[in-house]
Amino acid sequence: MVYHLAADYRLWAPDPSELYRSNVDGTRNLLEAARGAGVRRVVYTSTVGCIGVIGDGTPGDEQSPVSLGDMAGAYKRSKFLAEQVALEYARGGLPVVVVNPTAPVGDRDIKPTPTGRIIVDFLLGRTPAYVDTGLNLVDVRDVALGHLLAAERGRPGERYILGARNMTLREILEELGRLGGRPAPKVQIPYAVAWTYAAVGTAWARVTSKEPRASLEAVRMSRKKMFVRTDKAERELGFQPGPVEEALRRAIEWFRENHYC
Repeated sequence: MVYHLAADYRLWAPDPSELYRSNVDGTRNLLEAARGAGVRRVVYTSTVGCIGVIGDGTPGDEQSPVSLGDMAGAYKRSKFLAEQVALEYARGGLPVVVVNPTAPVGDRDIKPTPTGRIIVDFLLGRTPAYVDTGLNLVDVRDVALGHLLAAERGRPGERYILGARNMTLREILEELGRLGGRPAPKVQIPYAVAWTYAAVGTAWARVTSKEPRASLEAVRMSRKKMFVRTDKAERELGFQPGPVEEALRRAIEWFRENHYC
């Protein structure tokens, strides 16, 4: 049994080719080794970013049309190509099951991930405004359990979305405010303003090689509400995620206890 969760998860990189080497070439190398070793099953961790969504709030699912052209930025493109590699190996006979986690939240987000940074920035008072976007949040512990269920019950060559609750960014910030004891921002900024801010920050990042506060890739991704349905994982895997409020509470406590904020 092999669980392939490793990935270069950055929405900005000084050298985007690093993302392709890690996420695409690394996946191909691992799956080739798994085939040579006669591994009986591989669970490949993709991302909700590879799921087709309209963006107006209508939830997408595993059957929603999607193409490489829909992918905004190097990270999403690299993960899309890596998922295609995994499905290619599945068609070739290697028993690969693909899972597509949404936005995991919870404790021990050491880096932190881009989702964790939303929480940390809010707790540090660095979120004066928000854009009109949305995410599907899920407890990271439920994502871990979903991987085990996929290994046990998933069908090779199939994709399974591991998510819980669709929330607008405003709703997420309001929930963080309630749990974290801080006021949520009231100002919604237009996409054009966010794009301009990110464009300036990304241009400066190319000079300094330091990650921008808001990258162009992140802002482009925000144009679509990443709302999805998890019916397939619930039906075929028995996936039953818990409330995300508990995961957000654990995340806040852990970040504070470990002096991130």
